[in-house]
Amino acid sequence: MSAPDRGWMRKRLRPALFALLLLAWCALALQSAILLRIALMAWVDPASTTFQRSEIVRLLVEKQRIAWSQQWVDGARISTHLQRAVIAAEDADFAGHAGVDWEAIDQARQRNERAHRQAQRRAQRRGAPTAPARLRGGSTITQQLAKNLLLSGERTVQRKGQELLLAWMLELLLDKRRILELYLNHVEWGEGIFGAQAAARHYFRVDADRLSPSQAARLAVMLPAPKRFERQPGSGYLQARAATILARMPAVELP
Repeated sequence: MSAPDRGWMRKRLRPALFALLLLAWCALALQSAILLRIALMAWVDPASTTFQRSEIVRLLVEKQRIAWSQQWVDGARISTHLQRAVIAAEDADFAGHAGVDWEAIDQARQRNERAHRQAQRRAQRRGAPTAPARLRGGSTITQQLAKNLLLSGERTVQRKGQELLLAWMLELLLDKRRILELYLNHVEWGEGIFGAQAAARHYFRVDADRLSPSQAARLAVMLPAPKRFERQPGSGYLQARAATILARMPAVELP
């Protein structure tokens, strides 16, 4: 390549290189800001999460009102029965993993594949289109907290990657007790119902520290789909699943 050609190439590549460096700098600045925000959560209780703010907007648009219930309570004021029940239901290895449970993710993938195949077979027998199977995730409590605190609800590879990164940040900067405390104070338990205290008052008319083992189990099984289960509190599935969680609770290791 001649000298003029090399000069021309350098001129063409320089803006592209500058754009890539600028993009990398912006990405690093964003991650640094998130890291600082998570570090502050060791001492500062977040007032709301990204998911909660999106719910406020949705309620305003769809219902022109905000029916909201949430009250922060320290981890010591949340029943250990509820803590055990939620771990048993959502993340059995919470005390042992570093934010991501790869085995649970693989098991969830296998369950979803089986569910999809079963849905296909049922549809073929009826001669109808395949209905979507109910999918289950393998996200840990830390991943769920990361998603609710800081991420949108979209399901993309990029967002999932950011969720994993945030989960590792949470585990690096906060201890397990604090992660569980944040999760239990912000997780959704029905439309406009957030946190253990609001859920305990709404469903059982008691404070979060007064929940019995059976009440805690009933709340824990709602977490995968709180809005749906809120409408069918006496369903056979909920009762059976709550009994399973109740049996598992004594073996749960609290952080």
